[in-house]
Amino acid sequence: MYFSFVSGNPALDLAGTVATRRDDPVDLLAAPADLERWVAECDGLPDRVTADPAAFASAISLREAVYRLALDRVLGRPFDPGGLDIVNGTAAGPVPTMRLSDAGLQVSGDIRAVLSHLARSAITVLADPHARLKECGRAACTRIYLDRSRGARRTWCGMDECGNRVKAAAYRARRRASATAVGRESGAARDDLPPLSR
Repeated sequence: MYFSFVSGNPALDLAGTVATRRDDPVDLLAAPADLERWVAECDGLPDRVTADPAAFASAISLREAVYRLALDRVLGRPFDPGGLDIVNGTAAGPVPTMRLSDAGLQVSGDIRAVLSHLARSAITVLADPHARLKECGRAACTRIYLDRSRGARRTWCGMDECGNRVKAAAYRARRRASATAVGRESGAARDDLPPLSR
């Protein structure tokens, strides 16, 4: 199991930890240890946090609220009031401490600070009227991402996960269609041959 950070916003990446939300959802955050690993892998967050069961439940609640609000934005409907309460309430918490040194940026804080930072990231992107939020074009993927591509032409959340799968499936479909068409033409050509004399 690995995490993907392709949504263009850490809060949207958190929402993307449910690999698909249709038919058979796959939750990549099954336990507090998974959340700790996700935080450590996410750029801009402290790399050593611990999450107890209560903090884990808060993270899952925030994740689902962010997803609902992002989907509301994609579909052009009013924000879910319950989701707003969760995101706004979480954003009011403490924030990570940032420190610059010769070694670069150092970010520190506990899990509450991480969740507050993620909620603020969600608010920033969801409040931006110019932010182009889209749902991935692969049918099985429900990830919502921030499209920063030129001309807003991005179709998939990421090429490695979804774009290549869609292209490979389209290629296989074209090959099957081509093979079927050749088979039909061969059969038609055989039908046009005169019967063999005995």
